[in-house]
Amino acid sequence: MNAVRPPLWRDRNFGTYWVAQSLSAAGDAFAYLAVPLLVLHATGSVAQMGLLTAVAGAASVGAGVFGGVLVDRYDRRTLMIAADLARLILYSLIPLAWLAGPQVWLLFVVLPICEAAGMVFQVAAVTAVRNLVDRDRITEANGRLQATYALAAVGGPLLAGVVSAQFGPTAAIAINAASFALSAAGLWLVRLRKADDGAATASTGRLAEFLAGARFLWRQPVLRSLTVLLSVFIFLTYGFTDVLVYHVKHDLGGSDRTVGTVLGLAALGTIAGALLVAPLRRRRGFGVTWVGALSTCGLAIVGIGLVGNVPAVTVLTAVYLCGVSVGGICSMSLRQEITPDHLLGRVTSAFWSTHYSLGPAGAAVLTWAAGRYGVTAVALVAGTGCLLVAISGLFTPIRRAGSEPAAHEPALAPAVSREAA
Repeated sequence: MNAVRPPLWRDRNFGTYWVAQSLSAAGDAFAYLAVPLLVLHATGSVAQMGLLTAVAGAASVGAGVFGGVLVDRYDRRTLMIAADLARLILYSLIPLAWLAGPQVWLLFVVLPICEAAGMVFQVAAVTAVRNLVDRDRITEANGRLQATYALAAVGGPLLAGVVSAQFGPTAAIAINAASFALSAAGLWLVRLRKADDGAATASTGRLAEFLAGARFLWRQPVLRSLTVLLSVFIFLTYGFTDVLVYHVKHDLGGSDRTVGTVLGLAALGTIAGALLVAPLRRRRGFGVTWVGALSTCGLAIVGIGLVGNVPAVTVLTAVYLCGVSVGGICSMSLRQEITPDHLLGRVTSAFWSTHYSLGPAGAAVLTWAAGRYGVTAVALVAGTGCLLVAISGLFTPIRRAGSEPAAHEPALAPAVSREAA
């Protein structure tokens, strides 16, 4: 019982997975900056940036309807490799097509398909953690993964800003495409454990299988409250990156390199959040940690709207990303801990499909409003909304969730329906 286990980084299987996903995250950081810059260079419109984000987000939500079913029915590692290879090919088309001049229409074709593949990948990646480490190390594993992703995100935008300024945003997208090849190669070496809950996915219709995950999600008091509140939160923040890029370039007079520096340094906040989340949850409990994280996000967004210089925006964006990191890892770990393995993909899919459903509309509204009324007004409204979401959590079962909900909170015991069981 008291035997000292080796640290996670000594686990070869987890370590391989960790490295592969870190390389992929570094490439994603290039696209995170390069795609908005590509649209802004070609059109000069923040509304066009928001429209692309909305269309891609809608495709991601649509993929979530069947993504969880695929993850629970087929081999998770194989699905992740296939998604990586698909994105490798599709992202490679962008720099090739741009050789003949700006092809904005291609982004509206490639990005939605890549986002759909990315949704399937992310559902599989989240469920794979359950098959890589012991249950009591899930939060630790998620924290380490997210911290490393964030570390890659620090250097990614910084380097992407330099590459974009020197060679154009298409070069940064080409690097992102190459990262998917590295991720697929790493995943080929990983071996996942088999499900440990003794249940299997029934061969029913895909809609029925998706609804089994949705029913589980809805019958869990805390998960239900999290889903509703986070859906509002994503509406308010889904277009934040586009607004931030526009704010730094249009309002503050920054260059591509400045935008990359802001996003890169701000990603240090994500690292801080990933390192803090496990001790915070142990000491303060799930509810206090989650509500505090979203409150931090709201205050930071309000601050971004009030300050008028790049250094202050960078610091406040880092604070915002720290809050997003803590709240997101808490929510994800909770789902992984209390959901049976045979339902985990569908529950994750149902959560993300619901959670992100308002995101595309939010991105379109947020960026349109930023272009019409200014970033300050949009930030004040969005930040205040995030604070209200956090306060609302105090009046839901989220408030009573403890530091170890799976083991000590009776209200969180898996409420498996007859169909799911």
